[in-house]
Amino acid sequence: MKLTITIVFAAAFLIATIVTAQQPPQSPNPSRPDNAPNQPHPPNPDPLAHLMFPPDMILGHARELNLTDEQKAFMRAEVQKATVTFQELQWKLQDQAELLHETMKSTSVNEQQALAQLDRVLDVEREIKRLHIGLAVRLKNRLTPEQQEQLHNMRMDHHPGMPDHPEF
Repeated sequence: MKLTITIVFAAAFLIATIVTAQQPPQSPNPSRPDNAPNQPHPPNPDPLAHLMFPPDMILGHARELNLTDEQKAFMRAEVQKATVTFQELQWKLQDQAELLHETMKSTSVNEQQALAQLDRVLDVEREIKRLHIGLAVRLKNRLTPEQQEQLHNMRMDHHPGMPDHPEF
């Protein structure tokens, strides 16, 4: 159990480090003097969030959206398939993260071996992200333009600060 917790924390640290390294440098905040302590920045919003709809949002509003029986059946089947695949990928990610942990715990780490194992961890993470985006695309494509507009409006009602069509 301690090994699993350690692996989860190590993987989370690794992912956070990678995400932080990939983010563009922040421009200085003109309202904060240079000698002010660093304030935590809000996380960067997902640039695709305004274009996609979470499955639970769609299915949770099925009646309001007037989803057809065919739409509901399709979406439920797609979510079920994605859930099974996601669980398998989570297990695979855990296995790869454990191997990375084993590689890194030595006092002298073989850099090539560590980076190769990191690539395997990142490959699984890529599969997970691809699974999520693929599901979101398939669900969105089954919605009518009117249903999509309704979902955009629902999102704006619940998250008024979220831009409907932000500029990149």
